[in-house]
Amino acid sequence: MNKIDTKTFIQSKFAEYYQKHSLEIGHPPLLERREFGFFLFKDRIMLRHKGFGNVDDLGDFLKTTAPSDVYYSCAYYEKPREEMEKKGWLGADLIFDIDADHIPTPCGKVHDTWTCNNCGMVGQIAPPPVCPKCGQRNFDEKTWPCEICLESAKVETMKLADFLMKDFGFSEKELNVSYSGHRGYHLQIESETVRDLDQPARTEIVDYFTGMGLETELHGLHEKTIEKRSRIIVGPDLGDLGWRGRVARGVHDVLTTATSNELKKVGLGKACSEIILKNRESLLRSWKEKAPWGITKGIGISIWRKIAQHGVKRQSVNLDTVVTTDIHRLIRLGNTLHGKTGLKKVKVSVTDIEQFDPLKSAVAFKGGTATIFISQAPQIRLRAQAYGPFKEQKKELPTDVALFLLCKGAAKLVE
Repeated sequence: MNKIDTKTFIQSKFAEYYQKHSLEIGHPPLLERREFGFFLFKDRIMLRHKGFGNVDDLGDFLKTTAPSDVYYSCAYYEKPREEMEKKGWLGADLIFDIDADHIPTPCGKVHDTWTCNNCGMVGQIAPPPVCPKCGQRNFDEKTWPCEICLESAKVETMKLADFLMKDFGFSEKELNVSYSGHRGYHLQIESETVRDLDQPARTEIVDYFTGMGLETELHGLHEKTIEKRSRIIVGPDLGDLGWRGRVARGVHDVLTTATSNELKKVGLGKACSEIILKNRESLLRSWKEKAPWGITKGIGISIWRKIAQHGVKRQSVNLDTVVTTDIHRLIRLGNTLHGKTGLKKVKVSVTDIEQFDPLKSAVAFKGGTATIFISQAPQIRLRAQAYGPFKEQKKELPTDVALFLLCKGAAKLVE
């Protein structure tokens, strides 16, 4: 089987894309104040500290270089082309990265694989701290954007947008949401109101969205003494603002869907779990009046707090916290290609995200075919058609599908 240089083929397709679409590439506000970085196909090196005076210069660079990945800084600099200590930080956008890597998903990520580069041992899901066979830690990981992973990332992105609009007061137009081109979404705010936030301030924002350190007692769930004798349990309502309402909605969610196994994981004993499941309907109906706090015998304040903390986990957002707190972070440029998939980063409005299909909208190559030899890959879908799973197969596939598998390192180009 005569193998052709796979890397050359991938780069030629990327070059073809940038030749045709350089005018469609995203350009952030104050482009001349941004640092740009590029992963190059040659030796997979990172080229940083690049700057451009205008969109045309950036487009020309992409057409002549055809990098595998294109990034720009969330930060604004006096001198973006200088080394970091000489750049002169002027502020930064507020960015969020929501990726399936950071989300527990129903698929369990069983489609992901790792290979030890030292001994060749292969495993599924995330790699162990060290290879069980040789004791080394040098892995080649392959992660795949399955339908479940992508939907999970979408749900977290919608939760984040809800936080930003309802709790922080940002308008829908201020939220720039994009599919990343792989397994998640980016949300960026370019408003001047966030530009001067330092790292500690951004950490506080992250802690708010993730519910870090949240104590439900401080959000309305506590015992109250009445008439100097008896004590009653009071708590937040579904319509309350901020985390008060989110605590209530989290509890409502738990009561609606919880199984005995889930309640056990929450830390409830068998007797308490049975009481909750037996009285589930009456507890849910009680929200229409004064909420369920204290209406059922056998469920005291300590039990409600455990349920509420579990509800907080459901209401909080799973995101890459390091990205948001890094005031020098580079983020993928809009409408550029992702080096691991050949898909493009595409913008989606907050109102359209629920119906958005990234595996249709992010396809960059249409028409033509390529013959490849696939070592191993799970079933994938691009556009409206599913392909695979594959194992040790030679296949002629549409260019976009073939390129996806080639970029993943799961296949080689053949004649």
